[in-house]
Amino acid sequence: MNNLITLQNIQKSFKKDENQELLVLDNINFTIKEGEILAILGKSGSGKSTLLRIIAGLTQPTSGEVIYRGNIIHEPVPGIAMIFQNFALLPWLTVFQNVELGLEAQGIDSEERKTRTLKAIDTIGLDGFESAYPKELSGGMRQRVGIARALVVEPELLLMDEPFSALDVLTGDNLKSDLVNLWEDPKNKKNSILLVTHNIEEAVLMADRLLVVGANPGCIHGELTINMPHPRNEKDTRFRQYVDDVYTLMTTSPTEGIAPLPAAVKYKNIGISYRLPDAAISELSGLLEELNTPQNNGRMDLPKLAEILHLDIDDLFPLTEALEILRFATISKGDIELTAAGRNFAQVDILEKKLLFANHLIRFVPLASHIRRKLDERPNHRASKERFVAELEDYLSEEEAKRVLRVLIEWGRYAEIFAYDDNTGILSLDNPD
Repeated sequence: MNNLITLQNIQKSFKKDENQELLVLDNINFTIKEGEILAILGKSGSGKSTLLRIIAGLTQPTSGEVIYRGNIIHEPVPGIAMIFQNFALLPWLTVFQNVELGLEAQGIDSEERKTRTLKAIDTIGLDGFESAYPKELSGGMRQRVGIARALVVEPELLLMDEPFSALDVLTGDNLKSDLVNLWEDPKNKKNSILLVTHNIEEAVLMADRLLVVGANPGCIHGELTINMPHPRNEKDTRFRQYVDDVYTLMTTSPTEGIAPLPAAVKYKNIGISYRLPDAAISELSGLLEELNTPQNNGRMDLPKLAEILHLDIDDLFPLTEALEILRFATISKGDIELTAAGRNFAQVDILEKKLLFANHLIRFVPLASHIRRKLDERPNHRASKERFVAELEDYLSEEEAKRVLRVLIEWGRYAEIFAYDDNTGILSLDNPD
């Protein structure tokens, strides 16, 4: 297959202020081939949607080029269409009018617009609903309208930004199958599809090839080719192996490669400005107890864990990352294993849990020890939350700084290494350990 799109050294930064920029994407290089389905897979915050908007010509990269058929993309071009997560339909227009919009923008005459619009509506399974308004349709039907609106302009590349995430599981599965069937149907033009998702099973179900994007900043972490014919069975042994391979890619550092872990496990060390994962104490505690059951014996395959707990990677990975940071578990090659401290935490009573958590929080999370130290040093043992937000803003966006501190405050209050009054925004040692 020939290359349709080539990305060369894409970098994207956003200005925080006059003197500081936040790097979101760094050194992105890959190609999209003619007639393939390529999935980009990564956790929330890895810059996937920003990358998609750059390819669509909706956002300009800070440096690097997106080349389509030999031309650099500077703005939206006719051969590329996009399907959005939130459907992006105009509520005052009917299904027919929403689908027709793209053709109208291209200056297509009314008779051809009508023929192509009706064909697209029929192809996507919405014939009979041409005169309906979006408010009359279910979520799945509204997304079908979005797909028909993209297909009607006959793009060479269809960009899809988390297109099934707002749908219930059954509707999403049905729509994925229909889309792959459309893509495979010889009567239809075989578009290339670039699917951005955080759902591993979805990526393996649909894609010929997938790229794993790392975060902070977003970068290509790994690539996997899926050599399975469509339709794919999620219970198939090969399918499950591919899912396992993706988990391995996502939990293996680029330098670690596929070599076995050394005898002395290398724990994850973090700095004061590390983007702490959103992980609630109750969920961490529940996960430790689940892993420590006799049947699991402190070790579990991540795909199996996700299936048992009904979690996707945006729900599961923050929990496993937090356990790794706190030295309660190690993660490698798609498996999670409790440390001795993790096993101990799962077995002791609530007071001992708090003491153990406090010890690990102070030792292994620099922001926690920094806050506690500042409170210890002050004569009144008090400090404003905003004082620490301002510190974090030297490294993070304002929104991200607030989120990280919110996570740390929850962990710190549970561990009783400081107290916090939400009404005043004051951290203190009023209830010192």
